[in-house]
Amino acid sequence: MIKVADVMTHDVVCIEEKSTLQEAIELMDLRGCRHLVVINEDANVSGIVSDRDCRLAQYSPYIVRERWQDEAVLNQTEVGMIMTPEPICVAAYLPVPEAAQKMLDNHINALVVMHKDELQGILTATDVMRAYIQESQLTESDE
Repeated sequence: MIKVADVMTHDVVCIEEKSTLQEAIELMDLRGCRHLVVINEDANVSGIVSDRDCRLAQYSPYIVRERWQDEAVLNQTEVGMIMTPEPICVAAYLPVPEAAQKMLDNHINALVVMHKDELQGILTATDVMRAYIQESQLTESDE
């Protein structure tokens, strides 16, 4: 059985709560990722922010504003305001199907991988699909 540690992303991209929405969008673009683990001033995990969270904050249909105000939203909205606090965490030894079930049950696309209070990685839906393909290829080669 494939474990979370076998397929998770080890090189986690983190951002501070006080960083701006603009910084989060730029960091995701630069690193080619869709989720950032949010850390507080003590460098502890405090949340997770997705590209979807950023888009919703940037283009909220609930806030009527002029186009010229977009830059202010990007530079004045802090990541801590739009993140999901206390993200769902899993252990690296958890079987991938159990982690995938947690994602499905909670309607999310990423889990933070922790060991005690230490950040180990992040497991995304893409990582789970990669594990499924890997498992399928192993099964086919055994036949």
